[in-house]
Amino acid sequence: MRLPVMPPIAPMLAKASKTLPRAGELLYEPKWDGFRCVVFRDGPEIELGSRNERPLTRYFPELLDPLRQSLPGRAVVDGEIVIATETGLDFDALLQRIHPAASRVAMLAETTPASFVAFDMLAVGETDLRPMPLRDRRKALEEALSGAAPPVHLTPTTTDAGVAEDWFSRFEGAGLDGVVAKSLELPYRENERVMTKVKHERTADCVVAGFRWHKSGGIVGSLLLGLFDDKHVLHHVGVTASFTMGRRRELVDEIAPYRMADLTGHPWQHWAVPTETGGRVPGAPSRWNAGKDLGWEPLRPEVACEVAYDHLQGDRFRHGTTFRRWRPDRRPQSCTYDQLEVVVPAELSVVFGA
Repeated sequence: MRLPVMPPIAPMLAKASKTLPRAGELLYEPKWDGFRCVVFRDGPEIELGSRNERPLTRYFPELLDPLRQSLPGRAVVDGEIVIATETGLDFDALLQRIHPAASRVAMLAETTPASFVAFDMLAVGETDLRPMPLRDRRKALEEALSGAAPPVHLTPTTTDAGVAEDWFSRFEGAGLDGVVAKSLELPYRENERVMTKVKHERTADCVVAGFRWHKSGGIVGSLLLGLFDDKHVLHHVGVTASFTMGRRRELVDEIAPYRMADLTGHPWQHWAVPTETGGRVPGAPSRWNAGKDLGWEPLRPEVACEVAYDHLQGDRFRHGTTFRRWRPDRRPQSCTYDQLEVVVPAELSVVFGA
């Protein structure tokens, strides 16, 4: 493979904002919830590079032929790999692809095929487009993908902030993360947070049913969160770990009254994922880091806290949450899924064809 932009590269990144920026000439895009991927094509050769600069090629074999058919003969394109279902984007299905067994990957490629959504052009032919402004790169991308067919898509864009606000609310049900804003004069700057992302954020009251020690030892690393379903099963829904070092030391004393000597009688005592009741509990090995210590210690599920989250993926928080405050006024049994805002999924055909 010989291209003007060679793998691996670290893609351009975005910094978070609570409000949609409006100053200057901006291009807005939906923020896709998938695996960031830079596609390198040189004739028949295709390489899929991840955000951490590791190849994704072996995990998504079903995308290779469509990319050959949709991209120019020599091109480098930035985008996102997603899995679309009737109810929205399925990030859990993407996670299942990171599997060492080729037979497992092949089976999943057949049953839950992925799509690629393109949003930037880094090179075409012999030309490195990275120094060019986004307005020119976008034009080159539109020309390059003019004949693209599913599962390869061109992300919708707008320069109208009102349309972007509409996308922010209307597309959420399809599993999108929010909206990204980029200056039309922006060159492609690898591994720099020069774009702006506006993500959904809500709050939920959760049961605190366990914790993990910080890697430095002696202080709290994260609190394990739970929500009750309508059958009174406590599901593990995620963690909150957004603490300063000083706050981590304080938490040791604050959770001390709830610590248990062992798991006897704890709702998550079986450490199975999923449980026989269909719930989820902590303790599964990390898909991304097999050596990561996911050991945890139980707490009596008698205290609640409020956390901020962006959105739910299935029955779990998609990303880590932000601790807001303890809720001593809240009965843990009242921390249920019912409190969460439910958004009716938008049809992905609308998103893809916006």
